[in-house]
Amino acid sequence: MYSHEVQIRVRYADTDQMGYVYYGNYAAYYEVARVESFRHLGYAYRQLEEAGIMMPVLELKSKYILPAKYDDLLTIKVSIPEFPKVKIKYLYQVLNEEGKLLNEGETTLVFINMKSGKPVRMPEVMGHLLLPFFKE
Repeated sequence: MYSHEVQIRVRYADTDQMGYVYYGNYAAYYEVARVESFRHLGYAYRQLEEAGIMMPVLELKSKYILPAKYDDLLTIKVSIPEFPKVKIKYLYQVLNEEGKLLNEGETTLVFINMKSGKPVRMPEVMGHLLLPFFKE
């Protein structure tokens, strides 16, 4: 299993009238974690697009446990629990500075050829970068 962590400081603009992070912003936090996890592997998402592959979200789940608030420093833990093929599944945990779990999420994305619009297998270069994390 591959995993990575990123930190995000909650901006005032991320909060709603109650002073909590607006629920829709968690999807954006997930995206930051995904993109940074690619960069950490040594293959920036931009390179994927330059190779003619895009990754639209097929499914999104989010469970809200405790609220995040303005100026909280959040840690987003992202993991890939199974070796990807045509689809890639990500799991997320959002924790506050005290390590309390605030949110859990899951996304499934699909690799799409940008020219044909058809699903394709994960690019070989990504497979080589991920494979060491899935060897038993």
